Amino acid sequence: MKSLHPFLLLALIANFSARAFAADTPSGLYLSDGVLLHAGQPYHAVGVNYFSLFSRLIENPNDETSLKQLKQLEKANIPFVRFMACGFWPRDWRLYQTDPEEYFRRLDKVVRAAEEAHVGLIPSLFWHYPTIPDLMGEPIDQLGNPASKTTAFVKHYTEQIVTRYKDSPAIYAWEFGNEYTLAADLPNAATQRPQIVPDLGTPKTRTARDELTSAAAIHAFTVFAKEVRRHDSSRIIIAGNALPRTSAWHNTAEKSWKSDTAPQFKEILLRDNPDPIDTLSVHLYPDHKYPAGTKDLPELIHLLASLSKETYKPLFIGEFGAIQKGEDHADQRIATEQILKAIEREKIPLAALWVFDLKAQDDTLNVTFDNPRKDLLELIAQTNRRIIQQREK
Repeated sequence: MKSLHPFLLLALIANFSARAFAADTPSGLYLSDGVLLHAGQPYHAVGVNYFSLFSRLIENPNDETSLKQLKQLEKANIPFVRFMACGFWPRDWRLYQTDPEEYFRRLDKVVRAAEEAHVGLIPSLFWHYPTIPDLMGEPIDQLGNPASKTTAFVKHYTEQIVTRYKDSPAIYAWEFGNEYTLAADLPNAATQRPQIVPDLGTPKTRTARDELTSAAAIHAFTVFAKEVRRHDSSRIIIAGNALPRTSAWHNTAEKSWKSDTAPQFKEILLRDNPDPIDTLSVHLYPDHKYPAGTKDLPELIHLLASLSKETYKPLFIGEFGAIQKGEDHADQRIATEQILKAIEREKIPLAALWVFDLKAQDDTLNVTFDNPRKDLLELIAQTNRRIIQQREK
């Protein structure tokens, strides 16, 4: 038998190795020794929140305006979006309950459009914390009951979503919901119960059982994360939490508003992102009071980056931004630029601006390609270009 030419043999080996690497490389975003990777390379990027990406299609199957925007985002160097992959109110889940095939046909459109646009997706599966218990006809404390209909629904919907879309390269990560722990263990919980809007599917009354506890929220996070891991062994899992309140530890331990120490802040941050959740989730907005002795957002981001490295859990700043006050958004731009510089300097792997193409927030935060805040998208694009340049050096 005639032997292969050495150059041909090397080419065959290289081709085989490339195919083997592609087969062994997980899809989406995944971890190696606490480092966030995508397609075998460390990943750092800034995206946007596209809250209504799917909800528009829930409301109107012919409204594909959000899908068309994905290609524009890709061209503008916005590589991924975080979005609500569910209904907000119980009423918004009616299509899923009555015609799940049609519901998933519409969600399929979102995933397919993202694949075609080469934009990553971070779907958030249970956005509004009272909604699933309300949908199941149970009080909110049933988020913490392993035997509840609420827990069973969380498992079932998670299984449906993950098994349906885990083979899509567009899916970057799986997120549970939005800012659940902000409502947990409040000293004034009796006056902060969720809204009562029966026309939108809520119950007509609320009781003390509708006051969310951190224990119930953490149980729900853990149930979700374990269910994800049953079907997807590698993609990162995100709780979706905001930054812990400055008194979160004391809220839980003493039902007081006393400020937490730095060690207490760290304890709460880790408590609220329990294994097998493998990331730290925070949302950051300019405030007059920052936790753990930090004095501003750059200093806070530095602290969060240090805790992320220490715990081997990559930081996801799932929302950041600054509210416009008055007609001029110059202060908003300066604040956004300051946050982006800190994200870049601290090498935060993942962050997303709040919010893209959400008309309800036109006066404060909404960013589009043709409104006065469009320059914020260019700031993000510039940041992403610099991140890529640094990686390629």
